[in-house]
Amino acid sequence: MKPGIHPKYHELTITCACGATYPCRSTSKEIAVEICANCHPFFTGKQKLIDTAGRVERFRRKYNLTDKKK
Repeated sequence: MKPGIHPKYHELTITCACGATYPCRSTSKEIAVEICANCHPFFTGKQKLIDTAGRVERFRRKYNLTDKKK
């Protein structure tokens, strides 16, 4: 490795908006994130499922479309 061309590597703490902190090392001085494994809906089990089956029927009702073939 050539001396003097590499960025400095710092120990830092990643801070989430929920208050969770994680120790890490990076070239950045600090990292702030909006969502982490502690507050993400997928990992907490509070994920909302979207009803995708009704979307086609709503579209057809909205534009008066039918499946009838002549």
